[in-house]
Amino acid sequence: MPSSSSLPVRLRFLRWAAAVTAAVNAAVVGTLLPAPSARATQASVERTPAFEQQVLFKASQDPGYACFRIPAVVRTTKGTLLAFAEGRVNDCSDAGDIDLVLKRSHDGGRTWGPLQVVNEGAGDTHGNPAPVVDRGSGRVLLAETYNTGRTDGANCAVPCDRTPHMQYSDDDGRSWSRPRDLSDEILPEDWNSWYATGPVHGIQLSRGKHAGRLALAVNAETWDGDRVTANHAALAVSDDGGDHWRIGATDSYPISENGVFRQKPSEMTLTERPDGTVYVSGREQDGTDLGHRSHAVSRDGGDSFAAPFRAIPDLYAPQVQCSTLRFGKRMLLGCPGDPDRRRTMQIRSSYDGGRTWDSVDRGTTVTTDWSGYSDLVRADGTHVGLMYEGGAVDARDEIRFARFTEDWLKPRRGPDPTTRDRAPGARPAAVLGGARETGGRFGGALAFDGTDDAVRLPFRRQLPLGTGDFTASMWFRYSATSGEQPLLWMGGIGTNQPQVWLRGEPASNRVTGLITARDGGTPPRSASVRTTSAYNDGQWHHIALRRGDGRLTLFVDGTSVSATDVPGSVARNSPFGVHVAQRLDSRAHFAGAIDEVGVYDRALSDAEVDTLRDTNAPVTRDTVVQLPMDRVHGSN
Repeated sequence: MPSSSSLPVRLRFLRWAAAVTAAVNAAVVGTLLPAPSARATQASVERTPAFEQQVLFKASQDPGYACFRIPAVVRTTKGTLLAFAEGRVNDCSDAGDIDLVLKRSHDGGRTWGPLQVVNEGAGDTHGNPAPVVDRGSGRVLLAETYNTGRTDGANCAVPCDRTPHMQYSDDDGRSWSRPRDLSDEILPEDWNSWYATGPVHGIQLSRGKHAGRLALAVNAETWDGDRVTANHAALAVSDDGGDHWRIGATDSYPISENGVFRQKPSEMTLTERPDGTVYVSGREQDGTDLGHRSHAVSRDGGDSFAAPFRAIPDLYAPQVQCSTLRFGKRMLLGCPGDPDRRRTMQIRSSYDGGRTWDSVDRGTTVTTDWSGYSDLVRADGTHVGLMYEGGAVDARDEIRFARFTEDWLKPRRGPDPTTRDRAPGARPAAVLGGARETGGRFGGALAFDGTDDAVRLPFRRQLPLGTGDFTASMWFRYSATSGEQPLLWMGGIGTNQPQVWLRGEPASNRVTGLITARDGGTPPRSASVRTTSAYNDGQWHHIALRRGDGRLTLFVDGTSVSATDVPGSVARNSPFGVHVAQRLDSRAHFAGAIDEVGVYDRALSDAEVDTLRDTNAPVTRDTVVQLPMDRVHGSN
């Protein structure tokens, strides 16, 4: 233990004292209370609610640590739940003095034992827990990653001296072997900068010729002495119960000299499909591909990927680690649903092995608090456990454990009502929340209640407007005097995500059009244009936003205002959605009516904008979206 400071010594004494006290109390309780009868156990199960949760790790209840992060959980062959986390000693930084800690549950996560220190950092970072259970032997293996600790709260320097290690338990997590260095087995020489195991549970394959194989995910970077030149996403596999490991399926992506790269799959979670295929879902961060989640599959037990990772533009999530688990006919995804920030933890379902996922409005919300990393586990015969970071103020406030049954999840929902999109090759758009038909400026229109009504377009490759010119046009009518009134939203959300939007801002007496663009490796930049009226008089008004000739121009009823454009793509690096009457994160909805929405992949001339306003004559060239907004099909 470092002698340069007495603080680590004092904190570890507090952790030891707390653990001893909890163990003594647990032993006393176990002595005084008789084992429950079968009838009492059954009654307890019947009284168990469909959803319940508790705080599992928190600095104020687990002395000696400033912060807990990075949850991972597995169920042993004896039914014990092992919940791992990083116990961060001095602060919540990623590269400080970090221990790997554990709590155990013998009743499916309803109650938990005292905190155990599985692996003490002693001033260094010992983190990224990735546990996996060998069902044959009962052994629990724990992969982890080390780096030299820092005392200044900063991140690990680049290149970072990260190395994989592993330890195991043969007694259901009560005691653990000494960690061994796995660098010779799963750390190739050119993966010499960032490296990470998990952090999430690994799996043991149960089907096919590779049944019994253990698999977990790793990701890494290559450093050439000057800069990071490549990202690597891979699976580490073992065919002898974890005695030996090797790198299997690998997907690598180069990084250009200006720092731009296409994709960076990391922090991957694995699930075995019923046919034995391994589904791999990963965090995607800062690549040019659209989306914050990407996925791939392995059809040969983790030896190779069937195809490179593919980003999922319309799976809304922030940049964060998430978790998957097969549960009956569903595959579950535990992940925050806010596409901008780490908040609103949700459980979303896939009914086709992860090929497609429920949208946010179909997901079941665990909490609207700030929320981050997570792991999923089959807690018992009827419950799933979700171990996740959450907090009312910060996602790092605490680690919670939630238990739920399938009855608590939203039931599978049939197709949404639709409204037609006349653009070439377009599918109908989903009508959400009960938006209804009403009289329009030209024929019919759709009315929105300002609560949950919206129109969402299914993703297709023609929708992202990229670096080129464009024009968006529509009619709107509203009388709201407060709140954000989104008219059209395309792309991401927040200050750092490429996007295009139009909205009314009645409290500020204006209507605003905005774009955010990224140009190469430079930070995002935004340009906006605003009117001097909110146009919230209950009458129909025509609005158009045009990017062209180096200008961003906003037209309302033939009057225009413009600003200097910003270069770059308005569709990159982020989740991508197209919504009418709703923000991408569902935190604001339009109250009023909208008619004749059109998006064009070029800058329309002033005369063409005038024609749209005066006669609604269709623009037949370069049409990306053409929503008459006159009918709802398939509504109940």
